[in-house]
Amino acid sequence: MPQTLRYLDAAEVDQLSTLSEVLVRINRSAAVVKGGRRFSFSALSVSGNRSGVVGLGYGKGRQVPSAIEKAARDARKHLMHVPLTAEGTIAHTVEAAYGATRVRLVPASPGTGIIAGAGVRAVCEMSGIKNILTKVYGSTNPINVVKAAMHALAQLRTPEEVADLRGVPLVTTAMAQGSEAVSTTPNAETK
Repeated sequence: MPQTLRYLDAAEVDQLSTLSEVLVRINRSAAVVKGGRRFSFSALSVSGNRSGVVGLGYGKGRQVPSAIEKAARDARKHLMHVPLTAEGTIAHTVEAAYGATRVRLVPASPGTGIIAGAGVRAVCEMSGIKNILTKVYGSTNPINVVKAAMHALAQLRTPEEVADLRGVPLVTTAMAQGSEAVSTTPNAETK
């Protein structure tokens, strides 16, 4: 099922203090004309504030600097929120596909770091994730890998959102350990 990405609007982007960009890939293509080859360049850039906001941009130009500038501008237009935990990881395992690329993101314990390739690493670093395990299946085209990672991050839900969807109260581990009335298995008292 394709996931629709919800981007931040211009007012929300203006409130962000610091946005930084990282260049993932520059691609050169050539058109053969009468006088020889005519080169053009495309750039893939990931932008974020390293604390829960990330976006990707793609730009093309006749020169490398103009392609990079267009990609950075496009990344600032396509920013989205990423829900992170207090430990700097994601709340649950998530998997998404884009084209022939499939990306799996798995939460990791503190101190693990970002275990990822170049495209997914850029997305995770710019979004502020500090501990995560990732795996890419299928095609390793950088554009598809970054887009699949963005779709995976768009599927993330916070524990509060899941509790609201299920219609049950959210029970934290501190509440469960402090109260004897909370049981992990149904009908534990009847056995």
